[in-house]
Amino acid sequence: MTALNIFNTIDDLFTNGLFAPFKALRFSGSWWGSNALNFVFVIVALVYFAYWMKESKKFKDTNTEDSSK
Repeated sequence: MTALNIFNTIDDLFTNGLFAPFKALRFSGSWWGSNALNFVFVIVALVYFAYWMKESKKFKDTNTEDSSK
């Protein structure tokens, strides 16, 4: 019975708590409002990709990219 309560609590947390903003965005009727979160995710991904490429170039320039050999 306790395990059932734990899973019901997790279900309630996600459906009524964490996903509530997404449900509100879905029914807002605004394309820009609904896709603003996707734009934020794309911008964050591009920033992290640029950082990763900069670090990769730094390791390649110092010849430490394959230091396990």
